[in-house]
Amino acid sequence: MDLWHCKRLRFFGLHLNSLGCKCVALVVIVLVLRAVLISPFAGFGGIEQSKLIFFRNNSLPQNLQLHIGKQKFLEVPQIIWGLNNQKIAFARACLTARFLNRTLLMPSLSASLFYKEIDLLQPISFDKVFQFERFNCLCKGFVQLSHFTNVSNRSDVLELQKGSGRKWTVEKDLDQLTQHSKPPYDEYETIRIVGKNPFLWHDHWPVKDYAKIFECLAFVDELLKEADKVVSKIREIGRQARHKSEQPQNGLESESRLLQYVPYVAVHLRIEKDWMIHCKKLEQRFNISEICSSKEQIIERVGNIKGLNHPTVVYLAVADSLLEDNSILDGWKEGLLPFEKKKLGVLEIYQKHPYLFKSAIDYEVCSRSDVFVGNSFSTFSSLVVLDRTQKMINMGVSKQCGMDVRWPSYAYNLPGDLDGPCPWATNMSDSSLQVISYGSNHVSC
Repeated sequence: MDLWHCKRLRFFGLHLNSLGCKCVALVVIVLVLRAVLISPFAGFGGIEQSKLIFFRNNSLPQNLQLHIGKQKFLEVPQIIWGLNNQKIAFARACLTARFLNRTLLMPSLSASLFYKEIDLLQPISFDKVFQFERFNCLCKGFVQLSHFTNVSNRSDVLELQKGSGRKWTVEKDLDQLTQHSKPPYDEYETIRIVGKNPFLWHDHWPVKDYAKIFECLAFVDELLKEADKVVSKIREIGRQARHKSEQPQNGLESESRLLQYVPYVAVHLRIEKDWMIHCKKLEQRFNISEICSSKEQIIERVGNIKGLNHPTVVYLAVADSLLEDNSILDGWKEGLLPFEKKKLGVLEIYQKHPYLFKSAIDYEVCSRSDVFVGNSFSTFSSLVVLDRTQKMINMGVSKQCGMDVRWPSYAYNLPGDLDGPCPWATNMSDSSLQVISYGSNHVSC
């Protein structure tokens, strides 16, 4: 009974019924617990040393992880000029950030079209034109965008001045980027490139890399809905025209035909004053005569495209404010129904938006067209064709030219068969995008 009540329990020969023995037992228990709990660190000597090593072992990996995973950024100048010049400039900035192993800080675009009046450029945030989250989702693992609010230290910035002039070669530019991808330059949280608009930077990346960036770019819903309205109007007019020309025999057939899919042709009509000045200078520089096209030549070559079903609506994508020729609707081949914004009844859709938005709507309308015809020296036309070529590649289509493909494209400034325009697709194996930038002419088919 005394054993069960611990009154006569012996510990190493000592009775625990005295206060002194109880204290000894308590000390022994503490020492045993200490040995069990702290034994992994006993080799470092002492309780204080064990605690020190313990905290180090927990804190070092965390600090190391923060150091290794610290996000670094690239900041670029405002992106300017036309819509597709801005898309190329943005893609070039993205690929530069990728080369430097950095995240691109969301750049500012330009809503207006001014080449010299810098104070009239009307900066507009990237996410007001393109879908920010969608871009990061589609381009995850390739390139990423970030908001400026994610920069933790605004003073930890290195300014990188881009070289300029003829002596600043492609090789020098690449060497500069390579240097800034290594210590000590890569230790800065932000590298800010100053100087030229990214469109004017030297190009170091293949077409397929640019195509990847362009695939990740999607206009904001507001612009897509506006483009939907224009495309719907085009197809509606085309459906009505076919309905009248086919003269169905009964009401049921008529209703069925009105619900059928109706294709349309989009022509990027480059005959505006600013373009004609630019293209004539290019022809003089390169000593060639296949850059500028007159209205008459465009109309003739579009009319000679084989396989077009008549009647077909031809949407004329043209910068109305820069157009000095009011007769663009005249002279078209019978069965081709030309419409520009005013005649189509969609002028108000465009007038409420700045230049960049107008161009974006036209880009969507041209990109979605069943047949596209443009100028191979135009950046706008070239990126539309690149977009359509990439769609066919994604579908596994090997043949990308001619009327028997899903999204045929043509260059009206180059002669094709039977006095028609030249079939056109982008060569995705090209080593740089220079072939579809201003001053280049490249048609692959």
